[in-house]
Amino acid sequence: MKSVEEQLALIKRGAEEILVESELVEKLKRGQPLRVKAGFDPTAPDLHLGHTVLINKLRQFQDLGHQIIFLIGDFTGMIGDPSGKSATRPPLTREQVLQNAETYKAQVFKILDPSKTEVVFNSAWIDQLSPADFLRLTSQYTVARMLEREDFHKRYTSNQSISIHEFLYPLMQGYDSVALRADVELGGTDQKFNLLMGRELQRAYGQESQCVVTMPLLEGLDGIKKMSKSLGNYVGIQESPGVMYSKLVSMPDSLMWRYFELLSFRPMSEVEAFRLEVEQGANPRDIKIKLAEEIVARFHGQEAAASAHRSAGNRMKDGELPEDLPEIVLVGVEDMPIAAVLNRTGLVKNAAMARDLLASGGVRVDGVIVDRGFIFRCGSSHVCQAGKKSFARVVLKMQ
Repeated sequence: MKSVEEQLALIKRGAEEILVESELVEKLKRGQPLRVKAGFDPTAPDLHLGHTVLINKLRQFQDLGHQIIFLIGDFTGMIGDPSGKSATRPPLTREQVLQNAETYKAQVFKILDPSKTEVVFNSAWIDQLSPADFLRLTSQYTVARMLEREDFHKRYTSNQSISIHEFLYPLMQGYDSVALRADVELGGTDQKFNLLMGRELQRAYGQESQCVVTMPLLEGLDGIKKMSKSLGNYVGIQESPGVMYSKLVSMPDSLMWRYFELLSFRPMSEVEAFRLEVEQGANPRDIKIKLAEEIVARFHGQEAAASAHRSAGNRMKDGELPEDLPEIVLVGVEDMPIAAVLNRTGLVKNAAMARDLLASGGVRVDGVIVDRGFIFRCGSSHVCQAGKKSFARVVLKMQ
């Protein structure tokens, strides 16, 4: 294993918070592999790069020699967790959970080493709890403490309903750490309350408390809101190499260092060298190409990464995208059809021209041909091309 200092430096890369860092240092000093847990509710089958921030951190722990436990919350997924939302997330059927879980595993093993990853389902121990066991678990926490969770507090003070089963979710997630005897648990910043629950329940059950590492929520390609398919600012890990490549190379320059920190496995010393190159006059796009090729290779292989610039449709790697690409910001707008965006930005002369170009395949968004059904989401940013010579980065945002 690497030294404690080297391990801690890698663990802290991109992390939002470590609770408690001194405890983690003591665990690392023992020189034994730690049991590192992260739980995933299989509520949607398709992952995007925002989801991989947490999985990348698991891979870093794995590379340091620690035992990774990839927990699929098949039981808790059927409860539904509203963390960070104002209403209960709809519960899934068992069939949906299991189907999504299989898709998850196929995707995460593009990052994690399957031979060194323990995949578990929390129904294995939760189903075994007797009524007495369950009552003991619920007695470990009070309603007042539950209402300290931000989303519960907001709903309670605004007279929105909170179902009893929603209080059970953080208890179940915390009990997972007891059942697995986790040393470390990873989660997004929106899961902090639930992660800390695991620490408290472990103490209540006579175990040493796990340490908690929270990871930030990755900004989408617009550089403003968190990555989300509904906002159209995402990069799906099952998207084609060309689409992934074109989206990443067309991201705002200001965003690429954040993506390098959270998505790249390159040493930070190498990333800092790239930053210095840009400060000394290097083209930022050349640096973004390095990141795009790394990400494409991770999910599609080296051969696909080497040819992604050709399949992207606009040969950005070969320099055909204008160096002085203009940026057009439309303020005070909501989601817009692509035809309206072309009109508002002046990329076409009139509505008729927009219709004709869309019908003939002459409009590309991030290098991908789109039709009139494409919706430009408010808060997103895309490189738009109308015809052969009209290019612009277009940003839609509210006032």
